[in-house]
Amino acid sequence: MNKSIDEIDFEKSGGIVPVIVQDANSKDVLTLAYSNKESLELAKKTGKSWFWSRSRNKLWMKGEESGNTQKIKEILVDCDFDAIIYLVEPSGPACHTGEKVCFHHELK
Repeated sequence: MNKSIDEIDFEKSGGIVPVIVQDANSKDVLTLAYSNKESLELAKKTGKSWFWSRSRNKLWMKGEESGNTQKIKEILVDCDFDAIIYLVEPSGPACHTGEKVCFHHELK
């Protein structure tokens, strides 16, 4: 079922929603980031992963500094319209540490 950006519940979490970024081919979970309405609109328009940085309080595109961009193949919205999945084709590691995925530490 197709949804529009205006149907996303950004207000539930103060103007942002969580975005799970998943490799479209391997199905690996690459990272978790956050999006506001503007970054989601940029993602739809450009086909690249755009997010809202909570720590820097600004928009950012994955790979703008590292070159490790993510081409969005599909955007999925959950049943409550308050969480998103970007299915992507990554051009390099997802993690800023150089790891393929951000979830590489085991909790003991």
